[in-house]
Amino acid sequence: MDESCDTCRRPRTVCVCDRVTSFPTTRRVLVLQHPQEQDVVLGTAQLLAACLPKAKIVVGLSWRNLAHALGEDDVDLSRWALVFPDREAVPEPGARGQVTARSGAVLDPAALEGVILLDGTWSKAKTLYWRNRWLGRLNRLSMRPAQPSIYGKLRREPRRDYVSTLESAGAALTLCGEDPAVEQGLNKIFRTLAQRARDAPRSDG
Repeated sequence: MDESCDTCRRPRTVCVCDRVTSFPTTRRVLVLQHPQEQDVVLGTAQLLAACLPKAKIVVGLSWRNLAHALGEDDVDLSRWALVFPDREAVPEPGARGQVTARSGAVLDPAALEGVILLDGTWSKAKTLYWRNRWLGRLNRLSMRPAQPSIYGKLRREPRRDYVSTLESAGAALTLCGEDPAVEQGLNKIFRTLAQRARDAPRSDG
């Protein structure tokens, strides 16, 4: 049996702690993680949190509101956005994404203080969304990924434009005006994880 890393708890064959780099950002990242996603070997939320000093993971199924999820008393909801598909949002040609208010007005991504991501399979992410009605009242940041997920065949997505939590966060931060090197660095580490997973010896059970 493959030993696990004491830091990331992944099997050592797919551990990428040796590649983790800190990427300071102006904006914050809140990851609401489904409880069943905590021990997924190829999950990306923990890797994201290890690389971003301003990222926070909160595990659970429901929270009263954003302040409750953050563990803070005073939160300006107008400066946060949920990263989630929006069929009604139509980004301008060439744009990677768009931020819209509940009214439908298009907002400036640079004005955001933080972004929220739902971590889990698509069905788990929808569970989190519907259990937390307040999420539907937040600004929505919808992305248009330039390429399929780095996961490839390692973890199937229901649609080509659905990508991992880490990839979504990196793209969202770039859209908000963070240094593109942050997204590039995150994706580079994720590619290493994916490649090590492909190269790892397979067990016959």
